Amino acid sequence: MLHSIFGSFDYYSWIVLPLIIFFSRVCDVSLGTLRHVFISKGFRKIVPILGFFEVLIWIVVVAQVMKNLNNIACYLAWAGGFATGTYVGLRIEERLALGMQVIRIITNQDSDALITALKDRKHGVTIVDAQGGMGPVKMIFTIIKRKNVQSVEKLIAFYNPKAFYSIEDIKNTKEGVFTPVQNQSSMSAIRSMFPVRKSK
Repeated sequence: MLHSIFGSFDYYSWIVLPLIIFFSRVCDVSLGTLRHVFISKGFRKIVPILGFFEVLIWIVVVAQVMKNLNNIACYLAWAGGFATGTYVGLRIEERLALGMQVIRIITNQDSDALITALKDRKHGVTIVDAQGGMGPVKMIFTIIKRKNVQSVEKLIAFYNPKAFYSIEDIKNTKEGVFTPVQNQSSMSAIRSMFPVRKSK
């Protein structure tokens, strides 16, 4: 009885093909998400390459779905792959930490130690005296690479834990003082997201 049921089951149409569609959609949507991020960050050279492979994968997947319009598993795989691909693309971009950001720090406390610490780490700093709702404040501006945001946040938390600060993406910069960072290729950054555990 069981042999007759499972013996006639179409594994390719209901298992293999939906899995192919799912992982293909993860790939092409991840590329699409990265493409939009790279456009916003000003990395234009890699955008056409990502667009080529994104559309190529998309066409192949659409062709398979159109051949199996009566297979609900293909529709579920398509939707699931889209959702997963969006998440994966954003996670990859987050780990790559591309681009620059401006941190605006506003404090009414003594900020000399924080300013000195930022300068010691080669961060460019601009200081403006301003008037806040509770009295005089200092506004500290620094434009940094996204890879250095966490280290600056730690400095703020250590030297001026009650300071208000905001972080915003910026597209382009010219001149300025920036902390030197080790050169790291895109592939090296991607590999760092998937560390290989050494067997004991």
